[in-house]
This record gives sequence, C-alpha cells and structure tokens, in this order.
Amino acid sequence: MVVDMNYWSKVFRKLLILLFTILGVYVAFKFAIFYMPFLIAFVLSLIIEPVIRFFMRNFKLKRKASSIIVFIIALSLIIGLLVWGVISLISEASNLLNGLNDYFVLISNKFNSLMNNIDLEKLNLSSDIINTIQSSAIDVLSSVTEWAKGVLSNLLEIITSIPTIMIYVVITILSLYFICTDKIYMIDQLEHHLPKIWVKKISRFIKEVSSSLGCLLKAEVILVFVSFIICLVGLSIFKMAGLNVTYPLLAALGIAFVDALPIFGSAAAIIPWAIISACNGNLTLAIALLVLLAIMGIVRQTLEPKIVAGQIGIHPIFTLIAMYTGFRFIGVIGMLLGPIILIILKNVFGAMIDKGVAKSIFERD
Repeated sequence: MVVDMNYWSKVFRKLLILLFTILGVYVAFKFAIFYMPFLIAFVLSLIIEPVIRFFMRNFKLKRKASSIIVFIIALSLIIGLLVWGVISLISEASNLLNGLNDYFVLISNKFNSLMNNIDLEKLNLSSDIINTIQSSAIDVLSSVTEWAKGVLSNLLEIITSIPTIMIYVVITILSLYFICTDKIYMIDQLEHHLPKIWVKKISRFIKEVSSSLGCLLKAEVILVFVSFIICLVGLSIFKMAGLNVTYPLLAALGIAFVDALPIFGSAAAIIPWAIISACNGNLTLAIALLVLLAIMGIVRQTLEPKIVAGQIGIHPIFTLIAMYTGFRFIGVIGMLLGPIILIILKNVFGAMIDKGVAKSIFERD
C-alpha cells in the first residue's frame, strides 16, 4: 500500500491552519477582555467617525479640530448619562434588594393560594408527593431569590467601586481621544512596523469582518438602544401613572439585554411580565405593557430594514449553540459574545464552509 504523503501533508497543513485560527480567535478574545477600555474606545471611535467626517467636510476643519469638537460633545453626553445611570441604578438596585424578601413572601402566598385552589385529591396523589411538590416549589423560589440577591449585590458592588471604575473610564476616554485625533498616525505606525504582506492580509481581514460584522453590530446596537429608550420612557410614564412599575431603569436594562440576545427579543421579557400582572389582577399594567411591546415592535420593524443591510446568514440552531457555549464558558456575557465569535469564524472560514469543511480538508484536489 502506497501512502500519498503529498495528500496527507496538505490535510495536516489545513488542519493545522484551522486549529491555529481557532486558537488565534480565542487568544484575541482573551486580549479583548483584558484590554476592554481600549476596545470600548475603538468601538466608540467607529461610531463617532462619521460625525468627525461630517465636520471635516461641511465646516472645512482639519481632522484634529473636528475630532476635539466631536469628542467634547460625545464626552459630555457620556458623562451625563453615566452620572444619571449610576445614581438611578444604585437607588433602584438598593430598593429592590431591600424589597426582595417582601416579593418572596408575596410569591409564596400566591403559590400557596394556587395550590389550595387545586383539588389535588382528584389527581390521586399521595400526601408525600404533595408535600414534596410544595417544598420543592418553595426551595426553587428561595434559590431564585438568593440568586437575585447575589446579582443585585454584585451589581451594587460594581457600581460602588468608584475608584476602579474611574480608572477604566479615564483610560477609555483618553484612548478615545487619541484614536480619534491621531488615527492616521496610528495607521502609519502600524504599516511601518509590520511586514507589507501582513499589513495587506490584516487590512483585507479587517475590511471583510467589518463589512459582515461591524455594520451588523452597529445596527443592532442602534436598534437595542432605541428599544431601551422607548422601554425606559414607557416604563417611567407607567410609574408616574401609578401602574406599579417600581424600577423602570432596571427593568428597561433587563429588557434591552434580552432584546440584544439573538433569537430572543423584548417580547421574551415583556409578555411574561404582562401575563403575571394580569394573573395578579393588574389588567391595566398588562395592557399597557402589551401596548409598549407593540410600539417597540413597530419602531423596530420600521428601522430594521433601513439600518440592517443584511442578515448574518447563520441558522438559529447554530446561533443557539454559540449562545449556550458562550454561557458555559464565561456566563451571561458569553450569550452575547458567542454569536459574535461564530460570525467571525464564519467569515474567516467562509470558503471552507461553502465547500464543506470536511470536503475542503480531506477531499483530493
């Protein structure tokens, strides 16, 4: 039997490239987490870059002058929103943390009332099984309450770690300033220190990823932000109208987070809330929530075709697998980052995927 070494060397090389590319994406992800302030500054610079070019084009200003003007405007907005958001979050999270025990008692009473209204004797269940069901439900409620307390406590701990947060904020702001004002210099330095073939490959890769991922992410950020604003305004109006919406900012943030998750949407958070409100006899709030959901849906459906140029081209099952994998590795944030990494891998291995991964590796040329 003659072994075709040329064939197997090609297979080995392709497998090695595949392995190192996946490893490179993983290392890049780790670096992105480590250098998060710089990544945030880079993303913000991409967002405000069109505004800088607008000032340069319409007011005939140089890049540095345009960047400084836009930077000051953006910084004022960011600081104002941060101050308002931190104060509101601390207040709402503290109140919710103090009231969790009351919520637990209320839910327990509702559950006991529901169990009492069910005629368990018709189900022919033994008393041991009934007691087990009741105790298990109470244990689940206790676990959920403790988890919620832990999340809110961690949130308060993060928010109140002002010195550490300020360091990150200052580094992000300074990085944003330098990226905006000295973008051309940074690009020139990158081209000067790297081999030309690397620069070409990196430039091509960044352009390809930006076209398929950057525009989509920017569009999704805009859509989620618009949904968050509509939700926050609506819930704040509900609170002022006395519709039992105690924590509008926390609720809007939670709904926006669910809305940002692929496959899911704001309906996954608002509809259960409306159903629970209706079951508690608060039909006004339930109807108001459904109206708010309808408004958010109409606005999103109106804006989405104009903002999102195309779809990611990935089946929902693979997106769901990416979300689960990200969740298992790094927790809740991984649910957002998993699909992003999947899109990057799809872009890197686009030709291989189109042909068939196993075919492109093992099939003879």
